[in-house]
Amino acid sequence: MKEKNNYQPTIGLEIHAELNTVSKMFCGCPNLFTSEPENQGPNTRVCPVCLGLPGALPFANEQAIVKTYLIARAVECKLAQNTHWERKNYFYPDLPKGFQISQYASPIGEHGKLSGIKVRRVHLEEDTGKLIHPANTDYSLIDFNRSGVPLVELVTEPVITSAKQAADFAKEYQLVLRHLGVSSAEMEKGQLRVEANVSIQRQETRDKRQELGTKVEVKNLNSFRAVERAIEYELKRQKQLLEKGSAVIQETRGWNDVKQETFSQRVKETESDYRYFSEPDLPPISDKYKKQVEQMQLSELPADKRVKLVGLGILNHYAAVLVANPELLTRFEKMAAQNPEKVRNLARIMVNRPEIRTKSDKEILALTELPDHKLKLALEGQSVEKKDVTPKELSSVISRVITQHAKAANDFRSGKQEVLGFLIGQVKRELIHADPQLVLTELNKVLYKK
Repeated sequence: MKEKNNYQPTIGLEIHAELNTVSKMFCGCPNLFTSEPENQGPNTRVCPVCLGLPGALPFANEQAIVKTYLIARAVECKLAQNTHWERKNYFYPDLPKGFQISQYASPIGEHGKLSGIKVRRVHLEEDTGKLIHPANTDYSLIDFNRSGVPLVELVTEPVITSAKQAADFAKEYQLVLRHLGVSSAEMEKGQLRVEANVSIQRQETRDKRQELGTKVEVKNLNSFRAVERAIEYELKRQKQLLEKGSAVIQETRGWNDVKQETFSQRVKETESDYRYFSEPDLPPISDKYKKQVEQMQLSELPADKRVKLVGLGILNHYAAVLVANPELLTRFEKMAAQNPEKVRNLARIMVNRPEIRTKSDKEILALTELPDHKLKLALEGQSVEKKDVTPKELSSVISRVITQHAKAANDFRSGKQEVLGFLIGQVKRELIHADPQLVLTELNKVLYKK
């Protein structure tokens, strides 16, 4: 999608997901995101390894390696036969060792795709600690409970061309993680974090296949709304700079959700700044994990499930909502197997009336058997039990309908019989249980009387 004034956006994403393993990546400490939170304060899930104390030696979490291979396979990556660990060197207060154990030269997966977007790589690393900035103070605190939690990073190629496309890709990746059962991927809890690399250049420059524009990284976007709005803001900011003849600086920027704007954090490091070299304390990853994952039966992915549901006659919107909620989808599929001829009604009920989900499967399936007019009542939260319409109710509604639709009533009196069906329909909208023949009789009486 082209920007106005012939500017072309180029966006690449880096998405970090916390794996739901029992323990951390390189030690036996409980995983912050899967262990019980009761009576567990800051710096209580730590040991000499994840604190980076001298002499402490790491050992790799096999569960995390398998889950990363699963993710790489799900996004159609070429799986690495052998891969090894490397040290990514940089200083930051929440990185106790002064380096992060990661993968660079040989990631677990490369050259994949998801939702039509090319995926450059999928690799495994350890997370950092977390800085805490108490209000109205001049100091910060560090909680190392998150330090060492297994973290999978997916990197796309710079082929995304709009903020919405970027947010949609992140949403789809979240669904993949959840359907695989490898991560809860809850953004509000920091289990899924998105970073966007954004650049912009004139269309004529790109048409000549010259280099892309200067890249700006926007870090730690913690909601899909933030992903979309931060990219939109950054594209606008960069375009304004170029229009004024100013240069875009390669840097790392943050996102201020209150002000709805990005802000400069630091000059962006290059790959050489990290001084990658092989991790001497860990052996290479064996190819047994690749073979193990290749033999696994991969569960249906979200895109496949949506296609399958639509093929059953379910509307696209209902299919999308069901697939976006794995637990709801599982229950839906279970009930649909019991009553396959009513899956369209079942989807309408499960999506439109969340409170109905508290009922038993038997009660919900009974609703799918209702005729359309009663199902409509149920979806509107009304009683579907038949009740008698009193003469007083009928008279009142008929009088109101004739008043509200005076032209139609006059047309009928003038001999246009075809409007009678319209007037009967208006009465039935309010009194769905009323006998149609009785409505016709009483409507004729009132019309001719007036």
